[in-house]
Amino acid sequence: MSEQTAPRGPGEEAAVEMISFLLDGREVSAEKGELVIAAAERAGTFIPRFCYHPRMESVGVCRMCLVEVSGPRGASLQPSCFLEVQPGMSVTTDSDKVKKAQDGVLEFLLINHPLDCPVCDKGGECPLQDQTLAYGPGETRFVEEKRHFEKPIPISELVLLDRERCIQCSRCTRFAGEVAGEAMIDFIGRGEGIQVNIFPELPFSSYFSGNTVQICPVGALTAAPYRFAARPWDLDQVESTCTTCAVGCRVAVQSSSNRVTRLLGIDVDPVNQGWLCDKGRFAFDAVNRDERLTEPLVRKEGALVPASWHEALAVAAKGLREAAAAGGAGSIGFVGGARLTNEGAYSWAKLAKGVLGTDSVDAQMGDGLPAEVVVGLPRATIDQTAAADTVIVLSGDLREELPVLFLRLRSAIVDGGLSVVELSPQATSLTPYAKASLRYEPGGATGLAQALVGTVAPSAGSAGAADPKALAEARRLAGAASVVVIAGRPSVAEDGALVAEAVQVLARGLPNARFLPALRRGNVLGALDMGLAPGMLPGRVTLDGGRAWFSHAWGSVPETRGRDTAGILAAAAGDQADGARVRALVVLGADPLTDFPDRRLAERAIDGAEFVVAVASAPGPITERADVVFPAAEAHERPGTTTNIEGRITRLGQKLVPPGQAWADWMIAGELAVHLDADLGFDSVGAVWDEVERLAVSHRGITRAVLDARGAADGVVAPLSASAVTMTRRHALPLDPIAVPGVESVERQGAPLHAGLVESPTAAGVRGGAEEANVTGPARPELLVGPVELDVPHVTPIDRYSLRLVASRTLYDLGAAVSAVPVLAGLVATAPLRVNPHDLDDLGVPPGGTLRVRTATASAVLTALPDASLPRKVVATEFNAPMEEGTVGDLIDIGAPVVVLRMETP
Repeated sequence: MSEQTAPRGPGEEAAVEMISFLLDGREVSAEKGELVIAAAERAGTFIPRFCYHPRMESVGVCRMCLVEVSGPRGASLQPSCFLEVQPGMSVTTDSDKVKKAQDGVLEFLLINHPLDCPVCDKGGECPLQDQTLAYGPGETRFVEEKRHFEKPIPISELVLLDRERCIQCSRCTRFAGEVAGEAMIDFIGRGEGIQVNIFPELPFSSYFSGNTVQICPVGALTAAPYRFAARPWDLDQVESTCTTCAVGCRVAVQSSSNRVTRLLGIDVDPVNQGWLCDKGRFAFDAVNRDERLTEPLVRKEGALVPASWHEALAVAAKGLREAAAAGGAGSIGFVGGARLTNEGAYSWAKLAKGVLGTDSVDAQMGDGLPAEVVVGLPRATIDQTAAADTVIVLSGDLREELPVLFLRLRSAIVDGGLSVVELSPQATSLTPYAKASLRYEPGGATGLAQALVGTVAPSAGSAGAADPKALAEARRLAGAASVVVIAGRPSVAEDGALVAEAVQVLARGLPNARFLPALRRGNVLGALDMGLAPGMLPGRVTLDGGRAWFSHAWGSVPETRGRDTAGILAAAAGDQADGARVRALVVLGADPLTDFPDRRLAERAIDGAEFVVAVASAPGPITERADVVFPAAEAHERPGTTTNIEGRITRLGQKLVPPGQAWADWMIAGELAVHLDADLGFDSVGAVWDEVERLAVSHRGITRAVLDARGAADGVVAPLSASAVTMTRRHALPLDPIAVPGVESVERQGAPLHAGLVESPTAAGVRGGAEEANVTGPARPELLVGPVELDVPHVTPIDRYSLRLVASRTLYDLGAAVSAVPVLAGLVATAPLRVNPHDLDDLGVPPGGTLRVRTATASAVLTALPDASLPRKVVATEFNAPMEEGTVGDLIDIGAPVVVLRMETP
């Protein structure tokens, strides 16, 4: 027995007690409490299995993993997935008794299993096929008719069930119940009639149903988009990162004939642990759609017509020059950028701020938090969040916005004892798991945060005042030794500064707390790091703090702080009080007409702008009204890097060739700079990253060599530690071989354990480029450290007849990532209006009745549902979701601190 130290997470170490045992006659070591099946695999001996999954509780139902274990009464067969290693234990995996047992198990499983391998989607990567060949009898003794079921049964829009193929391993049912917490699929029947199925008239409507397909060891569960689409030996794949949301799940991207066929989750311990949400798993089909932009477009005589890249770039440069000449650099605004790679975001930031001289640049579409707050507070990793004593959640519904983060938190709550304090205007998916759930009215987050940290007494409008026990419990939990705050945007119908100030109240009152941003857009954190935000420059430094450094490197930077997205659109619409105008608008991979909270303002802004440039991968409302359209490469078509909510930088693998003449984002920015008589200095995506590492303080030392190291396959968290470059490590073997893609061509998949750490950043190659930048010129700027001063609007009380609106996000909405994918578009539900039951009673409207909500300028009709979790005089619905009449975007006024409306019968 010996004590050894093994890394357990980013920058963390834990002592692990090791014990010795005999495995097939040789002495091997295992961690205390480790299962025999896992210890044997680490020692190089694979024990066949069907039901075992290392991320779920062992049940030992398949009996394929039987091994011979010596004991006081002699050797006996025991399931290795259910047996912990004991000191001195003797385990035999290849005895005649074990082989006979494995032979018998396989023969039993094959009694009723159909021989349809040639037409089964699992054929070629099927564990049952492989293990029958390796351990099975070779021929059957049964001649009786096999059982038959209707096939396939669509148990949801995404998953199909072939019951006769099921071997009752219970992997799918355990995932649904243990991991997702949605036991919508289970065993029914007894004996020979047992089968997996769903409950009558209740579909398998989990957001995580695709994971059951990936972990199924046979072809019983298949994905509708992949069914009969390809064979595994026809597929090629690369490892990449899902950018559907900002969690940054690692995936294997598989393709055939330059079309993505499926995405599979890769088990990355610090992030997704092998799981994907269904939106991230199936949204790839948007890349395959035929309606892609394949050539530049220029508006001539009122119509968009195809043009060469040279002509389109020249027209765009001319329009931007004319706007700057008429109104100065501030009359040019850049909106969007959260879908870009880090390299693309940096290139556009350098073009906007270093070449054109405008600071009116914002990657957030009016639904985030001020950039200074996001980058200035001490960042937590997902692992640190899951390992904390208490997590305070002040964000939207994580299951809807960041689904895999919700899975990680749920696992930590259920299995690890994590305590959650929820601050929210409405109930969320975390409410049943929260130790304390406190409500506030829109605009009241700051007061509730002050009450939580004890700086003021709770106000009468906060839930803390109504429920002193819940507030007292929340205060107790907030005093724990390890606290992480998850900070996001609970509602797009209230000013983000109100929530940001509440977050800063928590930062001041809990000085040892760390913060995890819950911003949903794919690479929004990377875009903010690269300077796509007003008042910010690349590397998490402010415009004033980095002025000398970047003026020396770029030649110049803007003199004054610019506008955010709301300000840019208001200036384009002519709504600014100072009369300043945004004449030219550049839209980067976004569409304000569909995704900006205030739809009426977006309409006026596009109409009011004299010149609009759209960088997009597919046609949409914004491209139809643009003067110049640049076709851009989409996800899986471009190399580069992305940054998740932790600040973890990971590689993006290019799997497809962009259609037609579409270019990567950084190339478009570079060529546009040339037509503006400037040079960004990049000739490759690697050259862009070299400059990022050299100039961005937060990314100092994260060279291409570091990102390409085998130990960096799971990503590198920025900024690096001052003492060492610490990286996570991959398991020497896939954690779940059954769920690993059948074609083993993923680069660096399963990096060896010794690749866990890299040299100190003082070593050559890690900080060499960074040190060179300090030879001449001004000193490096300092990283922004929050809290910061915010301009927080005043919220006036409402009258007794008015209500405040909560507009939250839902996973399946009318956004391009869903509407362009047929199997997902059908999952978009009509948004109801959730109302406190007492407010419904006041109007005499029954549950399920219709209501009209009205502001001073717009109205909408929705179906009313009672929701007792809402405070009185607060109503809630989903943003960017279909309604009976009108849209939430018509009701929202982005210039008001909260949306006040009235409710009436239609």
